[in-house]
Amino acid sequence: MRLTQTAIALACALLGAPLLAQEAPTDTPPAATEKADAGAYLAARIAATESDYRAALGWFVRALAADPDNPQLLDGVVVSAMGSGDFNTAAERAKELTALGGRSQIANLAIVVADAKRSDFAAILAGQKEGREVGMLFDQLVNSWAEAGNGRMNEALAGFDKLAQTKGVEIFGAYHKALALASVGDFEGADKILASDAVGAIKMLRRGVVAHAQILSQLERNPDAIAMLDQAFARGQDPAIDSLRARLEAGEAIPYNIAVNADQGIAEVFYTLATALSGEAENGYTLLYSRAAAWLRPDHTEAVLMSAGLLNSEGQHELAVETYAAVPADAPEYYLAEMGRAETLLSSGKAEAALEVMQALAKAYPNLLSVQTTYADLLRRQERFEDAAKAYDAAIALLGTPEAKDWPLFFSRGICHERQKRWDQAEADLRRALELAPDQPQVLNYLGYSFLELNKNLDEALSLIERAVAAQPDSGYITDSLAWAYFRLGRYADAVEPMERASLMEPVDPIVTDHLGDIYWAAGRKLEAQFQWRRALSYEPEEKEAKRIRRKLDIGLDAVLAEEGAKPLVPVEAAQNGTAE
Repeated sequence: MRLTQTAIALACALLGAPLLAQEAPTDTPPAATEKADAGAYLAARIAATESDYRAALGWFVRALAADPDNPQLLDGVVVSAMGSGDFNTAAERAKELTALGGRSQIANLAIVVADAKRSDFAAILAGQKEGREVGMLFDQLVNSWAEAGNGRMNEALAGFDKLAQTKGVEIFGAYHKALALASVGDFEGADKILASDAVGAIKMLRRGVVAHAQILSQLERNPDAIAMLDQAFARGQDPAIDSLRARLEAGEAIPYNIAVNADQGIAEVFYTLATALSGEAENGYTLLYSRAAAWLRPDHTEAVLMSAGLLNSEGQHELAVETYAAVPADAPEYYLAEMGRAETLLSSGKAEAALEVMQALAKAYPNLLSVQTTYADLLRRQERFEDAAKAYDAAIALLGTPEAKDWPLFFSRGICHERQKRWDQAEADLRRALELAPDQPQVLNYLGYSFLELNKNLDEALSLIERAVAAQPDSGYITDSLAWAYFRLGRYADAVEPMERASLMEPVDPIVTDHLGDIYWAAGRKLEAQFQWRRALSYEPEEKEAKRIRRKLDIGLDAVLAEEGAKPLVPVEAAQNGTAE
């Protein structure tokens, strides 16, 4: 769940200052050209631009060897090292940069992480007094946890209260105050905060819900904890939550472990802010926070998974796979790591490896709907429709009584059946999907267009597609279906306008462009039709379609239809349309 209500305030609090107070980097090599390795610097800059943290780190280190006191190169090493997950190198170089008088928000961040890793809370507090700042919100949260680590809980709570009274970031102060109270055994105080509106949407995040459930259990309120879990999570969809629920139902007193000391509290600061920044700041900046949380607390699986996902989104597939692999097989979230690893392998062009991962996972988690669905979706995307249909069978068998949200499973299985030319099964699944989601434009369009291709139920097809267009008027593919329905009904004049509209929305699609040519031909605009068919060929359609288009250019659409044994083009008025079979 995104914390959208506070995203702008958070961005201002964290990102208000530039990452570097000195002059921003440029594409020109750094100063001291007699010493600098310009080639290494430029290679580092290119790698950094591409978010290739590991390569950038190597090149920045090489450039730094020739010019060890260059602040710009030091800062490049710090950022690249943190992105790579190497916080020891980041902290070492950050201290060198600071000693040279360089002012860098990221370097300050790296030094805080190193101090927190050593539980050196006095160093954190001293650094802040010396002006080592990152951002108002971060600094105050870390300061408060450092005070707690130094045994000054009153000062810590006062710091959290200060944030809780600061407009735009109130929920962060309140949430971390609740965690801090729980860390010293004040579960009643923590519950009072988490049960209120003070923490806003944070309490609905997975980790916030788990923290509150643990706190309620410590207060001997297991039924309340179970009710909260049931409200937030569907049963059977999250093994870790299901295990927690089972333990609560058995009457077990669940220990609180989200942040039991200041070290873990600071790790939680990084993760909380990474979660809030996700989607609001650049992925590379958010990654620094999630990486820090995972480095400070290696068992923080959520932080590891977030880091891997961010790396994958930045195209750093090798680093992402390595990061997913850091989740141990006995962790409750292992299946999420494997699903992420499969997606990363697919993104890097290793489809077979991705399928192997998901096949093994599907066997290991036969009763987990998300795993079975992901495996089925992957098979379908690879056009292994027979295997995908069987995988969807397994997923649908886990549903119990299907609900509206389950329509994609029936829709996807229907596609698999349709591609395997099992039309009766396909139609049954598509109609079942419509029963669950009557106004879903994808299903309406797919069922309607399938009828058009089969040349049956043409009036129903038109009705379905008209509903789809009404639900999603900006879809070129759905508008194309509407025009094609008119074409199949012989209403060629009616087909022109929506077909031209679809062509504008999908200007380089070979199928849409081919359809536009057919409709122009049927409407008597044969030169324009030939022009559109040539355009369609330039968009590289599949060879079967390309061969048919070339044949139309040779002998015309009428002759091609005759060769195929199809009905000739006969225009009709709308009023003449009856039910066509």
